[in-house]
Amino acid sequence: MQKLLAAVHAAASPRDWSRGVELARAQAVVLVRSGADEVVVQVAVKGAALSPTVTLWPDEAEWSCDCDSRADPCFHVAAAVIALKRAAESGEALPTANARAGRVGYRFTRSPEGLVFTRVRVAEGAEERPLGHSLAQLGSGRVEGPATVATQADLALDLALGAFVKPGVMPPALARKVLPLLVAGVDLRLDGAPIGVDPRPVGYHGRVVDEGEGFRVSLGRDPAISENLGDKVIVRCGDTLRVWDSSGLGKEFEGLKKEGIFVPRERAVWLVTEYLPALERKIPVHVKARELPRLSDGHAPRAVLEVQQSGEALAVLPTIVYGDPAVARLDGERIVPFGRVLPRRDPEAEGRVRALLARHGLVPGEREVAVAGAGVALAERLRAAEKAGRGAVELRGEAHRGFVRLAPLCPRIGAGGRGFELSFETDDGSRRVDARTVLAAWQAGASEVSLLGGGVAPLPADWLARYGPQIAMLLAARGADGEVAAHARPALADLYAALETPAPPELAGLAALARDFVGLPRATLPDDLRAELRDYQRRGVDWLCLLRDAGLGAMLADDMGLGKTLQCLCALKGRCLIVAPTSVLFNWAAEVRRFRPGLKVCTYHGPRRRLDPEADLVLTSYAILRLDAEALAAESWDAVVLDEAQTIKNPDSQVARAAYGLTRARWRVTLTGTPVENRLEELWSQFHFVMPGLLGGRQDFSERHARPIAEGVPGAALRLRQQIRPFLLRRRKQEVARELPPRTEVVLRCSLDERERTIYEAVRAATEKEVVAALEQGGGVLQALEALLRLRQAACHAGLVPGQHAERSSKLDLLQETLDEAIAEGHKALVFSQWTGLLDRVEPYLRRAQIEFVRLDGSTRDRGAVVDRFQASDGPPVMLVSLKAGGTGLNLTAADHVFMLDPWWNPAVEDQAADRAHRIGQTRPVIVHRLVAEDTVEGRILELQGRKRELADAALTGADAAAALTRDDLLALLR
Repeated sequence: MQKLLAAVHAAASPRDWSRGVELARAQAVVLVRSGADEVVVQVAVKGAALSPTVTLWPDEAEWSCDCDSRADPCFHVAAAVIALKRAAESGEALPTANARAGRVGYRFTRSPEGLVFTRVRVAEGAEERPLGHSLAQLGSGRVEGPATVATQADLALDLALGAFVKPGVMPPALARKVLPLLVAGVDLRLDGAPIGVDPRPVGYHGRVVDEGEGFRVSLGRDPAISENLGDKVIVRCGDTLRVWDSSGLGKEFEGLKKEGIFVPRERAVWLVTEYLPALERKIPVHVKARELPRLSDGHAPRAVLEVQQSGEALAVLPTIVYGDPAVARLDGERIVPFGRVLPRRDPEAEGRVRALLARHGLVPGEREVAVAGAGVALAERLRAAEKAGRGAVELRGEAHRGFVRLAPLCPRIGAGGRGFELSFETDDGSRRVDARTVLAAWQAGASEVSLLGGGVAPLPADWLARYGPQIAMLLAARGADGEVAAHARPALADLYAALETPAPPELAGLAALARDFVGLPRATLPDDLRAELRDYQRRGVDWLCLLRDAGLGAMLADDMGLGKTLQCLCALKGRCLIVAPTSVLFNWAAEVRRFRPGLKVCTYHGPRRRLDPEADLVLTSYAILRLDAEALAAESWDAVVLDEAQTIKNPDSQVARAAYGLTRARWRVTLTGTPVENRLEELWSQFHFVMPGLLGGRQDFSERHARPIAEGVPGAALRLRQQIRPFLLRRRKQEVARELPPRTEVVLRCSLDERERTIYEAVRAATEKEVVAALEQGGGVLQALEALLRLRQAACHAGLVPGQHAERSSKLDLLQETLDEAIAEGHKALVFSQWTGLLDRVEPYLRRAQIEFVRLDGSTRDRGAVVDRFQASDGPPVMLVSLKAGGTGLNLTAADHVFMLDPWWNPAVEDQAADRAHRIGQTRPVIVHRLVAEDTVEGRILELQGRKRELADAALTGADAAAALTRDDLLALLR
């Protein structure tokens, strides 16, 4: 100690040494603690709130003081060594703080109002006394109070407490400020028991638990809290006090303070990666949920390409996954774990994987499907991506390995009854593809096609260009059993012939039907045939018999007068039903007796009609077919023939439906010189009887054929002709009956006189404006037809117009003049009109001119007798004929002049009427006179007839333009 005293004395200033002597004498130095090497004392200085602490190391002659004096040693050190020297000389120890000046103690006491805080003076042998003033006040001497030794910590607390100097419940804000200052070494007690202080605040803890199909996130107090003191301001955590702090959660977590929030399982990733990390930055979070994924490091992102074959296509689905094996995948910007491990995301690494896929045209999450050449290119891109990835790209599946380019395809056709099997193979036979796939690729304009098992091969383009349309038709007509529909068998036979492949016996000879009937097999004629067939008739019989033996329907559509009845009779065998207009039933009976006398005929007609089961031919009319549809449909027929088949041109009519109902017929035939009169739907109706399914449904026929032909679409008419060609035989007179004399058509024009013109214009004016307006608005068709009727009647004879009377007609004057001349030259004439009323007005002309005549109309009973009388060499020179009753089925070759009194817009009907005279058996030139009133609707009807002929030609011959009777036609006629 002497060494230390000498060192301090030598280093201290005289002033500081003198002041140290004074403080030592005043007993201002008190002992804090004393050890072998170290002595710690405090020096109480009057007027100072803080008692500096001096630490002395006697053996080393060193010292330190925590005052702020710049002197070294300061007067506090001098006082300390002097006091210790004197104590040693006197043999007494230095007094302690408790015994001498006392020290500051801090007390918390539980009370009903809260936790009461008190600052006290603690001295040995004395009762603790509250300090009613601040340490600053006591140290300055401004107030009287016991001596108290204060530490730096005491002064900091004194400053923090401010005016709060008396015992009381500390405000929350002050408690949060003061409690962390009660550091270790401070005399702190709770209800008299020592207790420590933890400066870290404590408050809510987050909690996550499993709940149903999700998770519950809620708040709870920190589990370290043992007791709440002071209204959640100060809490006890075991043997320490801590401040309760519930601030800082933020608005986004306010919902947790009540019942917490429920997070469904599908949002678990969001909970783990976004919500809980943000919450953990605020408070501790305890996860108790067993099903919640756990964030894990060490899983890198990589690409997985799922490859598979979808039919003939190669499909790939690129995805980005984490880990190998994968523990999660990316779904857009979301990450989807496969289990409870949730990898920590690496956006930069994900970007590198996306960029790698993009360089090869792949997008994560977007499935790509490619066929043919595109599939091969896709496979190449996949292989390139795998190579470039260097382990970061995984190809799963083997489908891409088969997508390579192979040798060109070759067709392989196999015969089998009425069906066929067509496939395409590579030259080496290693790969195969079905015909429908090849055809679809060709029709789509592709040059390659995908093969079964993968890979692509070039299409046989030249072969498909030649046979593709035919293959398409056959595939469409092929049933599930591989057999093609009846109407497609000629095309199938033609395909076998074109490919030089032997056709099955069931198709023998049918190829000729698709090749303009070249090579038709020669048919055996009936033994009872009593006729010499012309060459074209023999060809027609061969065609009919081939179709009959194959069970295929036939439409014989030769011009009127070329012997359709005879050709049909040559092909009939077995029990047959013949349906014809009533007017020609007698003609059929006569033709059978003449040409096939060996056949037994039953005429099923009249009120006492009865079917004869022994009859070879049953003759009936369309009217009886309609009336007895069920009875006739119940019978089995080897053949059903419809003569003048245009009768069933309206498929919605009862007679057409009755004809369709004759399903128990092995062979169906129609005879008609006018298969198309007004519109192509009439052709569909007849073929629906002949070969059901050949032209599809009505709507399909309209869209595929009728509408394009009417609109003049190039090639549309040709497609229809090719489809019906095997089952339709149509020859014109000028083509096959060159021995027939010429037929000349002339138009005789007359002018209406003043009275007739007045009546005509009155009729036109009364109807034109109203009817035209209705047509332009999409209606008024019936009104238009009624108006046309009145205008046509006015052009022929004013007496036909209701309310009008006339003794003569300019048109009938012209008829009489021309007729007189023809009869005077020894000719016979047919006079046709669609109105019996007009024929009634012709009769007085003939009587006044003393011209003998006969008449045939709907009221005629014995039609045969009327025809025979006119045909006789001494018969009358004129026959008056109604267009409906005598326009079909009659041989009237005695006449060589034909007069059409009223032109009809359907030229086929007029042609049928004219051909009553211009047919086989006629030896003189035939002149057809059409009487037309000038400047009337009749002139426009002649123009319309030309377009109607184009319609029939488009479907049956070679024209490419067509027209049907439309609303525009009616407008053109009426304007």
